[in-house]
Order: sequence, then structure tokens, then C-alpha cells
Amino acid sequence: MSKMVAVVSKTGENVTETAIAMLEAGMPGDSECYAIASPAMIEMAESTGTLRLRRIQSPTVIGYSFSRILPRDRPQPLKLTNATVTFDGRIYPANAKNFDAEVAARKLKTNHEDNAKVFIKETKGDYAFIIAETERLVAGRDSIGMRPLYFGENQNFIALASERKALWTIGVEKSDSFPPGHLALIDGRGFKFTPARTLVSPRPRPISMQDASEKLQKHLQKSVRERVSDLKECAVAFSGGLDSSIIAFLTKNCGVDAHLIHVSLENQPETEHAKKVADELRLPIHSYVYTEEDVQNTVANVLRLIERPDPVQTSIGIPIYWAAKRASDLGFAVMLAGQGADELFAGYRRYVDDYMQSGSQKVQEIIFNDITKMYENNIERDTKICSSHNVELRLPFATFQIAKFALGLPLNFKIEPKTDTKRKLVVRQLATNLGLRKRVTDRPKRAVQYATGVNNALKNIARNEGLSVKGYLHEAFGKIFKEIVSYE
Repeated sequence: MSKMVAVVSKTGENVTETAIAMLEAGMPGDSECYAIASPAMIEMAESTGTLRLRRIQSPTVIGYSFSRILPRDRPQPLKLTNATVTFDGRIYPANAKNFDAEVAARKLKTNHEDNAKVFIKETKGDYAFIIAETERLVAGRDSIGMRPLYFGENQNFIALASERKALWTIGVEKSDSFPPGHLALIDGRGFKFTPARTLVSPRPRPISMQDASEKLQKHLQKSVRERVSDLKECAVAFSGGLDSSIIAFLTKNCGVDAHLIHVSLENQPETEHAKKVADELRLPIHSYVYTEEDVQNTVANVLRLIERPDPVQTSIGIPIYWAAKRASDLGFAVMLAGQGADELFAGYRRYVDDYMQSGSQKVQEIIFNDITKMYENNIERDTKICSSHNVELRLPFATFQIAKFALGLPLNFKIEPKTDTKRKLVVRQLATNLGLRKRVTDRPKRAVQYATGVNNALKNIARNEGLSVKGYLHEAFGKIFKEIVSYE
């Protein structure tokens, strides 16, 4: 699991030790090497202890812990003109011969602020980057927010990190998620954010359902193709539901050896359903069944990764943790999944309730807000969990192009104001266009925490401790992070 950190002193003091402490947060890990860099020099070592002997002196430092996922990956940071940069992510279309960070470094080599803004505006990909200049940091994040990046400050430091625990370690207890599609200039006085490429809520455009489904199909086919163009094989997190079935079908059509990963507790009907859909897709499925004891044994690991004791986040995170671990055990470096489709195309039941109670304008506002916040609510959680197993998560639905397209669709292409609407109507039409069977196209959505049985298992575990799920998770979270953060 690679990590990025960066820190600026508010008083001009050397912050090398601070950056190293941030890299050590959450250790031990399986990093191949560690690095710190001032604007003028880069030092790499196999351990943070060795880094401490290198004696970099700078009030502005970036750091990186390196874990290789794909063969083309290389250690960082990299040198720019009068600066250094660390880059976490991928640029699409992917290319097996290109080291993504070097591609980014060439585009960011000079005129860092201007070129960074152009890079965010024009580059398709899942990424975050931090440039260390002499007196400031320049940082950016892709327009969806696929790679985690957090920021915060205390009386001594202003800092960035790909994990909140790195900020907690240096006494920055309150942190925020870096806004997607933005450029930030950071010095001892604070943060200045500028939008470079962000989503807006357009007026719905006139279009037929069939045309909309065909255009969505083209967007999604392109997105899948770009995300597997550097792969011969990959895993697909698979429930047998609408979104994962479409992703699996399109991945197979790209000529990639796709393997379906299905996880669930015992005696869940979704397991047999997933196997039947896998047979219809003619794709290999790896199905794993867990127990309530497995849930209990996984809770601490998930809390440590998602960095918040939230019941919904934890109950979703546990099956994702299992799927990523199984993908890793099977030797897959990349896992595709269908996350993002529920926000983009109104897959949640609550949208129907809001529609019936408050009308179309209100629910469209809610959907737009959920789309622009899905990086905080879902993507960061899932990316951090998968990265802990050295598995790279790629989400074909969660792209700027598809989000822009989805926002421009009429609401009745997603849901209707009636209790029996199936939701994600245009996505269901797309699945029909692909030839998927009614067991997929007509199947009602069940959220992963319910479909896998994890939600009920957590309730049982908490009840046995005499606690609510919220109380149980807060207690567990406090034990994990009691030495570095107070959580209310």
C-alpha cells in the first residue's frame, strides 16, 4: 500500500522528522522502500530508520512509501525543475509500458502551478499529486476523487496525506478530504484552493430512453476499455447484480481474462444467484462463504483502514475487504467494481422516497450532492481497503465523463415517483441492450451490507457485547487509535 505525505512548517523549521513520522503511521506494512524529498533533493531507503540518517534539512518536505502493484511501477518522488513531485494513481488510457508518475512528471516539470491546473483539466485518470517547491506545496486531485488525499493543520504544521492517521500522528486531529478537481497552493499561511475541473448540475437534455442507454453503453465501454488496456487479467467484485454484471460482461468483451470474486455470509440467497449469472456470462467465479466470527475478526482491520467508526461504512467495508483479500490471494493486482452507479443513476431506495415526498427538483439536488460527495462516502473507503491488500481498485462507472452524462439525463430515466419503480432504469435498459437476462435486468437492488448478511452479523455481535452497533464500533475504534487521536 503506497502512501503520500507532505508537510510545511509554519515557522520555517526543518520538517523532515515530521514527514518520516507520518510515513510510519499505520506501519508495519509491506513497502519496498521509503522516500523523503525537499525541493532540491530526494533520499530513498529500505527503512525509515535509514532515512533519518540522511539529514535532509527543509521546511517543505514530501514523502512516499512504495509498494509495487504493477510491473511498471517505480519508487518516488521524482525530480522536476527546481522542485520534486510525488504522484499516486493512473492515467488513462492505461499503457503497460508507461510509468504513470513519469508521464505526470513530464507534464508538471516546469511552471508547476499553471501546468498542474492544465493537467487536472485535461488528464483522464485516477490520481493525486503533491509538488514540493522551495516555499510551498502545489497539490491536485482528479475530478472524481479516486485516490484518497486529506489535509489539515495545527499550530506548527500544514500537512497533506493519503491517510488520516498520518495527520493524526503529528497532532492534526481535524482533517478534511481534498476537494476533487481542485488545485491547492499550500504554504505556512494556509491553503488556497482553485477549481480546475469540477462537476456542475446542468438542465436535463431531451433524449429518448433508447438513445440514452446506447450513449451510456458507449461511455461505459470506453471507460472499461481504458481501465483494462494495460492488463491481461483482472478480478471483478461480483454480486450478480446489475452493475457488477455489466462490468463483468464489458471486461470480458475487451479480451481480458476476468475472474469474478463473490463473498457472502452463510445461507445468503445471493450466492446461488451470483453463480447462475456467472454461468450465463461464461466467466469463472470464485465464491467465498464467511461466518459471524469472520465478521468479528475483520472489524478492527476495516476500522483501521477506513479511519471512521461508522456503522454503514464498516458494514460495507467488510465484504470489500474480503473481496480484495481474495483477489490478492489469487494473484490479481487490479479489481474492477460497479461502485458509483447508484449515485449516478439513482439506485438507492431513499431517492424514490425523496421524489414522492419532495418532488423532482429536490431529489435532483440530493442526487447531485451525493455524486459530488461519493468520493468521501464510498470511493476513499474502498480504495484504501483494496490498497491494503496491494490490489488496485478501478471503477468504470466513476468517471467525469459518465458523471457529466448522468447529470444531464431526465430524472425519469433513473427513477419514477412510485413505490415499485426498479430504479436505475437507463442502466437496466443498457443491460437489456447487451443481452443480459431478466434475472439481472429485473433484479431489485439490495445493498451489499444486507445482501451479504454483514449488517445483521454486526448487530448480533454488538448485541452480544451489550452494545449498539455504533457503540461497539466506537469502542473498537478507540482501542485502535487511542494513542494518536480522540474521536467524538
